[in-house]
Amino acid sequence: MADGGSFEIFLACPPGLEGALADEAREAGFRDPRPDRGGVVIEGGWPEVWRANLTLRGAVRVLTRIGAFRAFHLAQLDKRARKFPWLTVLRADVPVRVDVTTNRKSKIYHAGAAQQRIETALAESAGVAVSAKAEVTIKARIDDNLVILSVDTSGESLHKRGHKPAIGKAPIRETMAAMFLRQCGFSGDEPVFDPMCGSGTFVLEAAEMAAELLPGRGRTFAFEQLASFDAAQWTEMRQPVDRTRTTQRFRGSDRNAGAFTAARANAERAGVADLVTFQKASVSEIAPPEGPPGLVIANPPYGTRIGERAKLFPLYSALGTSLRERFGGWRVGIVTTEASLIGAMNLPLGPPGPVVPHGGLKVRLWQTGPLP
Repeated sequence: MADGGSFEIFLACPPGLEGALADEAREAGFRDPRPDRGGVVIEGGWPEVWRANLTLRGAVRVLTRIGAFRAFHLAQLDKRARKFPWLTVLRADVPVRVDVTTNRKSKIYHAGAAQQRIETALAESAGVAVSAKAEVTIKARIDDNLVILSVDTSGESLHKRGHKPAIGKAPIRETMAAMFLRQCGFSGDEPVFDPMCGSGTFVLEAAEMAAELLPGRGRTFAFEQLASFDAAQWTEMRQPVDRTRTTQRFRGSDRNAGAFTAARANAERAGVADLVTFQKASVSEIAPPEGPPGLVIANPPYGTRIGERAKLFPLYSALGTSLRERFGGWRVGIVTTEASLIGAMNLPLGPPGPVVPHGGLKVRLWQTGPLP
């Protein structure tokens, strides 16, 4: 039971980004991060749970395992759920939501019936109200007759940093952007340029990483409503520390004036307006900023149907031409769905990275070394 000491913590992320998140967790000092399907497993106590939510850029959610028991039928599930020590983690005055998943290996196969039993046990044995709109979620996974209980300590998805109200038409999530930057070898000590910046996600994430700003500094979390929460310790953990201000600058451009206007507003809210510059430019007009080369990274439109994809070949070709002709010494990272579109860029790209689900599609990261 996760009422003290060390327990299992699961850092959820999109499949394909587990390795990058494990590297981030390791660099952040979390013990023995182990990539698993859809996330990374670490060990720790409640302070590690809070710190993971506050500091990790690639995690989408932080789930804490609070216990497990065997149940071969609904009556047994009901009995053991009533005996479970819920109030070592939950507060009786804070409502919860219950999500249940099952697999075919389990004799309890009806997730809805299992959810009803757990909800009743929470209400009648622990006095905890159940609400579909609750911020605190108990997740029960029934796997081969083992009921594994976890609490979602994040609440809203961690890609919602709390300072980006303006988004583009097809935005990439902040958590994904941070991990793609990491996969490109970005560590904050070089300039970044996004020639198709939209609402500025890559540029803003790069600036925050360089400035060592905590991604969770502007939001609240579900763990603040748990019985284990220590407000004084949390306040101390969130205190900003003195850091050397970065000298790097981060730039984005877009042919849509409304896109970079939104990006500027997002930069102001994020506190990195002095580190970033946005301008209106088509991909055929882009030019490298003054100073040393760095990383060009972009998430161009994909086209969801064959006819739409065909119209994108000139765009990808024009971007590739601009990069080849003007960005010598710069590395390039392109996130897209289509190898055929990538081919139109005529860049010296290496093998693509893992497939990553994004908005119902499957994207990959293609990279170059320094361009000649």
